[in-house]
Amino acid sequence: MTTIHLTSTDLKINSVSIEFPISINTLKKCLDDNYRITKGKRNTVFTWDELGLLGYSKNGELIESLTLELERETYDFSSKNKFSGTCYFNNQEITNYYKTHKEERLALFKDDDSGALAINDICAWFNVDEEETIKAIEISTYKPYVRWLGIPDDKYSIKPLKEEEITFVDFGFKLSIIEELMYMKGLLEPKFDIYEFADWYRDRKIDIDEEGYEPIAEVVQYFKDLPIPKRLATEITDIYQDGGNDIYMNLSPFSGGGEDDWDMETAVDAKQFPNLKKATLCYAKDCVYDEFEKMGIEAESL
Repeated sequence: MTTIHLTSTDLKINSVSIEFPISINTLKKCLDDNYRITKGKRNTVFTWDELGLLGYSKNGELIESLTLELERETYDFSSKNKFSGTCYFNNQEITNYYKTHKEERLALFKDDDSGALAINDICAWFNVDEEETIKAIEISTYKPYVRWLGIPDDKYSIKPLKEEEITFVDFGFKLSIIEELMYMKGLLEPKFDIYEFADWYRDRKIDIDEEGYEPIAEVVQYFKDLPIPKRLATEITDIYQDGGNDIYMNLSPFSGGGEDDWDMETAVDAKQFPNLKKATLCYAKDCVYDEFEKMGIEAESL
């Protein structure tokens, strides 16, 4: 029978001390070599059917987490038997510890209220159903959630250009140019993603679920400050505004394209784009159409 001990000093499986990531050879010594392998797009799963235990690996060699299946699942990689061994947390049976020490449960993931137990750099995360029946226990390295972890510190820092840049009079016009250069042609980097930006931003927590129905001030300011090299002006041959454009969805993802905050009020900036021949508009004042036409640029309403 498999016995797992998770304490303040270490993790032991059948009296063998374990550290994540675990080599498959180490697990073969403390468990057995009677396992099968299922390769997926993101993970390789090692399944001990008789033990009711799974090991997850990103590279197919080192195990980053272990799952004890307490209820039968129907996935190809699921174990044929439930975990029949014993798992202890601080020398107490872990399922009882989980139920009686609620003050030690940690919310490791957003919107997850099932919680976890953590000691130092190891955690036990519980898959719990509506009746609070524990279906599975995952043991892995505990890494406190940090919003900006994995995003380069300077990812969305505005850097001065070392070349001539375009000066815009009209913000709505600039947004249409950013749509073309950043999202359509991939010539303006980084490609802005509002969810990544919210994780990267450190001055305050941007709650997109709450704030995404209106333009988010920090996002608007980012695009106002974003410099555009003058050498890219010749790349623009047409402008196409649509409420579902990426630029608008990143400014206000839940507005449904109904905002008028980025209407073009003048087409004067078009003079800086020598190859611009056509503008299809849905965010523009009536006078803008006439201005385009006078410059020889075809302008029509979406």
